[in-house]
Amino acid sequence: MASVGPDEAVTVVLPGVENVLGEALERCSVDPLTGWFRDGYCRTDESDRGRHLVCVQTTQDFLQHQRSIGNDLSTPAPMYGFPGLSPGDSWCVCASRWAEAVIAGIAAPIRAKATHAKARDFAPEATLLAQQLMLLEEALA
Repeated sequence: MASVGPDEAVTVVLPGVENVLGEALERCSVDPLTGWFRDGYCRTDESDRGRHLVCVQTTQDFLQHQRSIGNDLSTPAPMYGFPGLSPGDSWCVCASRWAEAVIAGIAAPIRAKATHAKARDFAPEATLLAQQLMLLEEALA
């Protein structure tokens, strides 16, 4: 099933893997290529101690906050194939780092359709969906 998405002409879903809305998980980003498996999806396995489950649309405040807590997402690291992120990029982030930003009052808008259902283990569904609503409101402004 395909539909128009923010990073590419076609949004691709991963059948059999659920997002926080209970639907098939959508791809978060291919440019830059994200995900624990670098396949564009916010999914994980037991080797991923950070649990990269939340698809965030980055903001300047979020990137600055992440850098301040030792998680520099802006600086390229070519040796790991990491391009460095800019505001507006979509990226799979560690669920705990995302929750930490929300608790600190930092804007951390998510793409719910591309956020893995297991993210609910780190934040209440209402919190996840509130951040999705914030993203929608920003898009309409």
